Formats: sequence, structure tokens, C-alpha cells
Amino acid sequence: MTPGWFARGFPHIWLPYTQMKTTPAPLAAARTQGSRITLADGRELVDGIGSWWTTVHGYNHPHIIEAIEKQARVMPHVMLGGLLHEQAATLAARLAALLPGDLTRVFFSDSGSVAVEVAMKMATQYWLNRNIRGRTKFLAFKGGYHGDTIATMAVCDPEEGMHALFTGLLPEHHVIDLPRDEKSTAAFGAFLEKHADELAGILIAPLVQGAGGMIFHDEQTLRRLRAAADKYELLLIFDEIFTGFGRTGTMFACEAAEVVPDIITLGKGLTGGTLPLAATVASQKVFDAFWSDDPAHALMHGPTYMGNALACAAANASLDLFENEPRLRQAADIGKFLGQTLGRCVGRPGVTDVRSRGAIGVVELDHIVDLNALKRRFIEEGVWVRPFRNIVYLTPALTISEDDLEKLTHTIVKVLR
Repeated sequence: MTPGWFARGFPHIWLPYTQMKTTPAPLAAARTQGSRITLADGRELVDGIGSWWTTVHGYNHPHIIEAIEKQARVMPHVMLGGLLHEQAATLAARLAALLPGDLTRVFFSDSGSVAVEVAMKMATQYWLNRNIRGRTKFLAFKGGYHGDTIATMAVCDPEEGMHALFTGLLPEHHVIDLPRDEKSTAAFGAFLEKHADELAGILIAPLVQGAGGMIFHDEQTLRRLRAAADKYELLLIFDEIFTGFGRTGTMFACEAAEVVPDIITLGKGLTGGTLPLAATVASQKVFDAFWSDDPAHALMHGPTYMGNALACAAANASLDLFENEPRLRQAADIGKFLGQTLGRCVGRPGVTDVRSRGAIGVVELDHIVDLNALKRRFIEEGVWVRPFRNIVYLTPALTISEDDLEKLTHTIVKVLR
């Protein structure tokens, strides 16, 4: 039976990434716990994608819930303009201590897309504040995805992404192949020789390009980017909205490559999947370009809810769990399990690749005939798996039980068979 709230509200909802005329109605979610979503009709689904990769500790972790409730009684929110509260100050200091190198200046926002826009704004103004004009373009890479706002759409893959419709509206940046092999590395070098003087920075989602197709690359690729950025004196920006907080096996993807970017963006798992919060963290070098007696050198940006006290309390509680519970070991264990079990799909008709890294598992198909039918099939089997384009993937909570993880992988193997 359809709940009354669903019948009243659905006619007024505009869903994300959805053609509302033809899409099946969404499922009515009633409760969450651990790695499970309970629907209003009583069915239970094992969540294989962690609510778009956010619930690193599973749903409803008591430590995070308690922190939110405690903060709500004291101060749910206060503007960060001219004021500072304990939760934001504590979180900024903890992130600076966790991140490598001198990534020490934390600018809070409320979504990953905005965090990337802030990074692009920082990088552009970095050059302007140094009285260097003309560096207004960014170099991004095919297969990349960095958000749905105007500036971030412009640095997504223009061919494979979702934003080709807006070509005339978007600023024009450079999107080329990642320097993964001899040929692409040579092309990358040739491009920089020609265009470096117009670039504000290089932008990459390190190790795994998520919504761009769950495309993996190795640590050496990131080292090439760092070396090139140093050679041409460019700013290197790592978009770790997806890859941060244990998802790729280390706390941050940059650690695996031992590469320190000039700016890093964080989000999704930052609050353990409870409240919207993101951060753009800059190196001291970048921050120093804004440190001035000239008001025009200030970063003129300020989301209304930046540094929201409830969200920062949730993020601090999430960091507590990373400190006190074995999340990175759990991510490694998940990765091994995904590699072994999804590996049964190798060689199956229609399967072009199977890959895993950290708590990410991917089965790539040559094509999917009916995406909605495939989604329905997974629901019928009791799992919440949301394939896109030609990709079936898993990004479960790092705390998922072995039984639930086995159900997810068994179902994918079964359905794709």
C-alpha cells in the first residue's frame, strides 16, 4: 500500500537524473539501519552503494547520531561570517592534521560540487592576486566527473558525461586523456608545452574517476601530474569527494601515491552519510596568495550554511570512528572479497571488465539494453544496486557484514548471468 505522504508529495517532487515522464515511481523508504534500507511496504534491501558512497560507517551509527542530537540541543547552526564555533574549529584542525603535507587551510561548504567550484575559484584568484593574468583555464581529464553546477560541468568529460546539452553555456576548459601510458604521457607533455601559460591548475579525481564510469588509474599517473604541475608551476587539485575517507583503501587516495596536491576537496563520507558538508583544503602556498592588506585579495565566497554546526559535529564523530574502529582494514577486506566474488563474472557474455580497489567493485558491460529493467531485477532480489550507463558497481558501507556483502555480489553474478 502506498503511504499517504507518498501520494501527497510525489506529484510535487522533481527527482535527480530522471526523466519524470517515463521513470518508474521511486520506492518509499521508511527506515535505515546498518547496511539496510526498509521500505514502507516492509521489504528490506541491502544497500550496495552506500547512498551515493556516503555511509562509510553504515546507516544510523549511534556515535554519530548521539553527536548530532547533543549539538542540536546546544547550537544547530550559526553563521561563520564573523563567528566561529567549536565544532568547525575542531574539524578544521583535525582535517589539517590528517591530510598530508601542508594542506592546512579549510574552507567549508555544503556540497561536493560547490567544494570543487571553490577550489577552481581559489586557483584562479591565486594567480590574479599574484598579478599574473591569463591563467583562467583548467586541465581536466576524459572520464572525469566533478559535479553538476556550472563551473564543475565545464571540467567533466564532455563526451561521456551528462552535460553535453549545455556546451554553449559552459566556460571552455581543456579535457584530455590521462597520462597513463607512453602515448598519452607524450600527448600530455606536448599539451602543457603549448598551453601551460593559460592554465590555473590541473584537476583530477585521484585513483578512481567515479561517476565518469568508475575508471581506475594507478599511482604513477598521479606522480606524473605532480611532476608536471611542479615543472610548469601549476596548481594541482585533487577532487577526493568520492575517493576520500577510506573508499579506495587509504584514508585519502593521495596517500597511496605519496602525492600532495595544492588543493584537495572532500565531501560525501565526511559526515558519515548523515548531513551535507564539504571542504576545500588549501596548502599554505595557496593561502599565502590571499594573505594581504588589500581587501580585494580576499576569497569572496561564503555559503550560508558553511561550517554548519550539526554537520561539523557529525563529521567530528565520523573521524572518531576512523580513529577508534578498523575502517581501513575493513575497506581492504571488502576489496579482496569483491575481487574474488565479482571475478566470477569474468568471461561472461557481455562483460568487458571486472575491477576492484578498496571498497569499490565494478562490473563493466559492453552495454545495458534496459537500465530500468535491470534496476527492478536487483530490487526483486532484495538489493539496492543502481547501475548507470554500462556500469554495475558496489560501494557499500565499510562496516557491511560478510553476509550482506555476499548477498550483494551473489545477486550481481546471478542477475548478470
